[in-house]
Amino acid sequence: MQRRRWSRRAQSWNDGAATNPGLSATIDAVVAAATVSSHMTVLDMGCGSGQLTVPLALRVAHVTAVDVSAAMIELLHENLSREGLANVTSRVEALERLTLPPSSVDVVVSNYALHHLADVEKRRLLDAALVWLRPGGRIVIGDLMLGRGGDARDRAIIAEKVLVLGRRGPGGWWRICKNAWRFAARTTERPLSMDSWERALCDAGFTEVAARTIVSEAGLVHGKRPAADPG
Repeated sequence: MQRRRWSRRAQSWNDGAATNPGLSATIDAVVAAATVSSHMTVLDMGCGSGQLTVPLALRVAHVTAVDVSAAMIELLHENLSREGLANVTSRVEALERLTLPPSSVDVVVSNYALHHLADVEKRRLLDAALVWLRPGGRIVIGDLMLGRGGDARDRAIIAEKVLVLGRRGPGGWWRICKNAWRFAARTTERPLSMDSWERALCDAGFTEVAARTIVSEAGLVHGKRPAADPG
């Protein structure tokens, strides 16, 4: 389902990404938190058409870019060619089935992709990412971070969205009803709250875990693989 959905939306996503201020802010935040350098190798999980892959490829030795949609990967290569970049390996693959050699990357990143996975798959991917990272490596996730209204941040975001849509009249009221159903049923988007992401990284074994709001519902969480196994 995700492959079909994103293959249909690939061109519109690529065309609109540069004019989306929230997405741009999230990308900038992920790149900054990744603290990459020219010798590093990076894994971009759910790369889309390269909104995060391209700025990272300009800064590091190599990026492995993975997306479920072949149409997205085709657009990624067009964007890489436009920038003259040849240090990216692409893979058309569902993140749920992704495998890499242990200790093979310095940084794992993802931007606005993981909220489409079931919660159990998110946690499995975090467990795997800890293994793929070299000791001391970093994971940085920018994503829709919103729970079910269990904390003040969630409630403030939900109230803001309802208020903005409500002001649009009947069309906005319809959007409220549609989004409320999608939010409750978790049919296409399955976001976790920021606190839940922090706990998930800690449970997977990451250290120095921290999170912050970027803009509205967009959040950033990051952590490190311990430099050495305990003991």
